[in-house]
Amino acid sequence: MEKHYAVIGHPIEHSLSPAMHNAGYQALELDIEYQRFHVEPDRLTEAVEGLWALGFSGWNVTLPHKEKIISLLDTLTPQARRAGAVNTVKIYEGQKIGHNTDGDGFVRSIEGELNGFMGKKAVLLGAGGAAKGIAIALAEQGMHLHILNRTTDKAEALVQVIQREGGTATSGVFAPGDWLGDVDLLVQTTSAGLHGEPFPFSVQGISEQALVVDIIFNPWETSFLQEAKQQGCRTLNGLGMLLYQGALAWEFWLGGQAPVEAMHKALQEQLSPRMSSKA
Repeated sequence: MEKHYAVIGHPIEHSLSPAMHNAGYQALELDIEYQRFHVEPDRLTEAVEGLWALGFSGWNVTLPHKEKIISLLDTLTPQARRAGAVNTVKIYEGQKIGHNTDGDGFVRSIEGELNGFMGKKAVLLGAGGAAKGIAIALAEQGMHLHILNRTTDKAEALVQVIQREGGTATSGVFAPGDWLGDVDLLVQTTSAGLHGEPFPFSVQGISEQALVVDIIFNPWETSFLQEAKQQGCRTLNGLGMLLYQGALAWEFWLGGQAPVEAMHKALQEQLSPRMSSKA
């Protein structure tokens, strides 16, 4: 019997999740189809009811629905509860279960580059939904976090969440500072650079030992990453996070191990024009 999964969001037209997941299903010859649905913010309740009525086995959730969908679900996993956001829903024994794979997916995407997390310093730029999942996952790995946001109240609220979970974190203003010379991991989680515009501030003077990550992958290399590379830093865009949050969603739904290589290849094929333009 064919299973159905999907991703819902607004906008959703450019989502790479269908290509990634369907390639994985085909690689293992599974009778599963993954679709995408454009869901306006004021139609979320109807969309969830519709997916339920149509017998979908689960779905991914992207912007702007990750927080609003919580009230429509029956239960949350610890990861979703801590993050206060859901990016994956599974139907199990008549229950709609909300889960969050963003943070753990991010950790998986960088662990080969960072050479350990415990006791190292991470600076997060932004304190929105994406930052929250990443921050909590990094704190669980034993990193010391410094969170910078345009509205410091939001950064401080995230600091308090991390501290309640037993992590260590501080907040600050969204600007360069002494932290640049003493950071192991710098993560850009805002939408700055999404449309090719310059980043709001310079990272000149950053430690050459730092790993610098921008969770944006379109454009393939933002101005933020370009400057970090010029400073001698190792850089990563958000493709790895997309891949591994998808792989973890797969494993939450189906069990077993996701075919990461097939899923990665599908993403590369979708993105090859952008990648070659930056080669």
